[in-house]
Amino acid sequence: MLVGRSVALVHEWFGATGGSEQVFRQIADLVPHGERFVLWRDRDATEPGLRESWLARTPLRHSKAVALPLMPLVWRTLSRQRFDVVISSSHAFAHTVKLGPPETTTHLSYVHAPARYIWSPAFDGRGSNPLLRVPRRALQSIDVRLSKHVHGYAANSREVQARIRQYWQRDAVVINPPVDVDWFASAPASDRAQARDYLLGVGRWIPYKNFDLIMAIAEKAGLPLVLAGSGPQEAQLRRLAARATVPITFEVRPDRERLRRLYWGARALLFPVHEDFGIIPVEAQACGTPVIGLRRGGLLETVIDGETGFLVDSTEPADHAWFVQRLNELSTQRIAAHATAFSPIRFAAEMTAWIDDECR
Repeated sequence: MLVGRSVALVHEWFGATGGSEQVFRQIADLVPHGERFVLWRDRDATEPGLRESWLARTPLRHSKAVALPLMPLVWRTLSRQRFDVVISSSHAFAHTVKLGPPETTTHLSYVHAPARYIWSPAFDGRGSNPLLRVPRRALQSIDVRLSKHVHGYAANSREVQARIRQYWQRDAVVINPPVDVDWFASAPASDRAQARDYLLGVGRWIPYKNFDLIMAIAEKAGLPLVLAGSGPQEAQLRRLAARATVPITFEVRPDRERLRRLYWGARALLFPVHEDFGIIPVEAQACGTPVIGLRRGGLLETVIDGETGFLVDSTEPADHAWFVQRLNELSTQRIAAHATAFSPIRFAAEMTAWIDDECR
């Protein structure tokens, strides 16, 4: 694809295990000759071949909130090189990157979400940083103005497609992210033979992921809970766990094999989160594990209510725990079959068709 054309692949900051990073890798696999640019690479990210911006050489790389107002400037001073095609993977300002005039350079952007920090601070508490209150309105105007040159947008979900239309007044095609469903489904026999005797919470331990609510649901359900992940809330969550009425186990930074085993051993994944898409629920379903989560955001696209899990309208722990009693109504085979719709093969085909169409 895009053979004979110079291509720049652009991502925000590059972490070690995030879902957006997984998507960027898949896009890079489709265009292996593309040059890859990021604002900076986190210390624990070992991804080779990334060209970092000048922001990586400053202390601002350690504070996304403080660095945010500078990001549009960084993307516009990223490189003097000019490319035939620029494909950005954006959840902040990467879609505003400009590496050539729109008359000769096709700019495309795959959007994980318009920047929550500036567009929907109530959606994600991290955007409520006092340092962002004053410049937020100005940053919204800048975000729209500096993206006029983008020729085409793709959104990772219908939820994000609607926000792109609301905030930027632009249309976007929907291409769901790739999930390595075959790998999660092909667990060894020892994983498949587990008793499924606990509830599971997976993700970054930050406030909007609602791990305190996950604990409360497990207590109402009267079942052990395993929390897998890492993050700044770890100490707080451990204090809550010490007072819980059910056993709560922490799995800090599990590798892929361990995470797959955790999915296969869980009675259900608890996911009371309003996510843009949510790769974790798809991984769980690939293992035949149902999801109990909020009837919002990406779960409306990844979970079939009453067939591959249950969607709940409220954030009351008892309302979620009630559905734990109904998990036996669900078919693990049906759950796993549903997850196959989100495979990397499907993503590659849809992305290739979209890029080819936009670059004609």
